[in-house]
Amino acid sequence: MAGTKMEGPSAPALRRDPYEVLCVTRDSSDQEIKTAYRKLALKYHPDKNASNPEASEHFKEVAYSYSILSDPEKRRQYDSAGFEALEADGMDMEIDLSNLGTVNTMFAALFSKLGVPIKTTISANVLEEALNGTVTVRPLPIGTSVSGKVEKQCAHFFGVTISEEQAECGIVVRVTSAAQSKFKLLYFEQDANGGYGLALQEDSEKTGKATSAGMYFLHFQVYRMDTTVNALAMAKDPEAAFFKRLEGLQPCEVSELKAGTHIFAVYGDNFFKPATYTIEALCAKTYEDTTQKLKDIEAQILRKRNELRQFETEYRKALARFQEVTNRYSQEKQAVDELLKQRDTIHSSFSVARSLVSASSSGYFSNGSSSKVPSEDFKADSPGEDSSSDAKDKSAKKKWFNLNLKGSDKK
Repeated sequence: MAGTKMEGPSAPALRRDPYEVLCVTRDSSDQEIKTAYRKLALKYHPDKNASNPEASEHFKEVAYSYSILSDPEKRRQYDSAGFEALEADGMDMEIDLSNLGTVNTMFAALFSKLGVPIKTTISANVLEEALNGTVTVRPLPIGTSVSGKVEKQCAHFFGVTISEEQAECGIVVRVTSAAQSKFKLLYFEQDANGGYGLALQEDSEKTGKATSAGMYFLHFQVYRMDTTVNALAMAKDPEAAFFKRLEGLQPCEVSELKAGTHIFAVYGDNFFKPATYTIEALCAKTYEDTTQKLKDIEAQILRKRNELRQFETEYRKALARFQEVTNRYSQEKQAVDELLKQRDTIHSSFSVARSLVSASSSGYFSNGSSSKVPSEDFKADSPGEDSSSDAKDKSAKKKWFNLNLKGSDKK
């Protein structure tokens, strides 16, 4: 991976003009801004101001201002529309943990294991020694590797000398740790006073059963993938994780090296123990096909990122419309259910009325009691042929009864 820029903390609560904070003008060059930042960062570094809480706030303000002015796009946005043009949630979050106590370092280590993107700054002592040029630099020839063990919050410096041909092809510097140590790979630029100023840093990441970090400097613009970009925004809105994912691809501040000697360092970023490592420098000529594929795929990612920015607007509109339609669906469903419920109630009232009428005509009353009327009495009260036939039957019976009586008398 390409190296990340060395600073990028979250914005302080009270924001001043970044040019004012760094004591530079709006037409200052990138190098002038970088030099001013280095001096102020060392002046207010928490390692050197442990008893001064105000210095820590100044340090954050200086780092935040530099994170804006060191990025060409963010600087352009700020110059045109101020802080409102910047996405504060998209700024990298960096926390200085180099001078914390045991409890706080354990807390930070726990969050790192949980995947929370916490960056750590480099110890002020290391930065100051490098800036003063008092560090020991060991040679690291192209095509060779060196192994070592670096103490926590300390650094081992290496000088990589490249020729014109190698510079044109590009170089790759990488560090691995079979012990899965936590470290940083640093790149320093030559400073005006003869020392070295930190330009890039890359945190180690776990790859398989080892940890590793790498920087590549090619003959074209290279990019870094910073997973902490918009991390806060993605936490607030999970759907943003997809649309903001490619925003982490940012142009590297240093993309190619000229012929000469360049300074790299391995920094022990482990909170509790030294870091064991192996560092090597390679000419990118052996990766010619790979570098071309990288160039092509990064160009596709940049195009896809622009497409996603436009698609996100369309998606948000469609999502808002979908939510509107979904809400209406719920309302309409509730209305239909209510109407059907009312209709069922009316039908029930009709059914109850019919059953009452039917029960009354069969001699059942609404109070639940029943009284069956004898059919003979009902027929006696009813005029017509049925009544006359019953009379004939009674007469016949009576006549038959009388005859029997008479017969019995004779006997």
